[in-house]
Amino acid sequence: MKQKPDWQPTASRAALKSRAQQSSFVRGFFAQRGVLEVETPILGRCGVTEPNLESIFANSSAQGLEGGWLQTSPEYHMKRLLAAGAGSIYQISKVFRNGERGSRHNPEFSLLEWYRTGFDDIGLMSEVADLVCGWLDCPRPQITSYRQAMIDGAGIDPFVVTENDLRQRCRQWLEPEQLQGLSRDGCLDLLMSFAVEPSLGTETPVFINQYPASQASLARISNADGFDIAHRFELYINGLELCNGYWELTNPDEQRARFEADNRLRKADGKPEMEIDEAFLAAVGQGLPDCAGVALGLDRLLMLKTGTRDIADVLAFPLERA
Repeated sequence: MKQKPDWQPTASRAALKSRAQQSSFVRGFFAQRGVLEVETPILGRCGVTEPNLESIFANSSAQGLEGGWLQTSPEYHMKRLLAAGAGSIYQISKVFRNGERGSRHNPEFSLLEWYRTGFDDIGLMSEVADLVCGWLDCPRPQITSYRQAMIDGAGIDPFVVTENDLRQRCRQWLEPEQLQGLSRDGCLDLLMSFAVEPSLGTETPVFINQYPASQASLARISNADGFDIAHRFELYINGLELCNGYWELTNPDEQRARFEADNRLRKADGKPEMEIDEAFLAAVGQGLPDCAGVALGLDRLLMLKTGTRDIADVLAFPLERA
């Protein structure tokens, strides 16, 4: 006999109420600062080329669209609005990432994304702190460079460590054959996840910034202490990554080159190459204003507010009960 599905929610009424209060707080925060709330498509023509993200394909019978991709982030559409003159904007959005389910992940989750014209990464970090610390009533974050965090937490300097030493440090988590196919950044990500992240923000919230240029994604790059670094930051509280922000790249040629490099990495990893979003690149070419942007996980923020370590406790219906 087929087992009846469990129809009950996993989140308590108190968690549902806290989510509603959080949404109200976020909207009030941006209303006070004159930032416009927008909505963009959840189903788009293109997914993302990012090697570490997998989009979910959705069939469609709509005229002129054989299928589309559930968006991993509203970023590309929001930047098209920025290029069209929308000014500083924010969005509370449902986003989707394939294959992600665990105590901190659900394939469908809530994301707060916002862009501030005239801001750089340092200015946006301050605003992220205003929002997060205002909602959680916690101390303002410290700022630590990626390099220093890796030295302190993993005992390696990520900018000068040899490939051999880096792989030796990762042997405790992967078999030799798995390590063979792992890139330098893949090894660094492994070290960050297992050796560094668990202790980040356990005493006070902490921003990690100045990531290696190879991990810039859509961020600008500059030189610091003789190394190319990305104007990118992440916020950690109690070992939980809350957000990822950039001083945004505005050069369409450089952005196209990065997308093409992403697809080369995907192909090398045996993953399908993804169509490059030409509408997005056209918008950047038209003129993306000087701005900084950040994506913040609202479910994780609510986990911190309610004191849980399991994302299911703040979701009405996670994947297995959807």
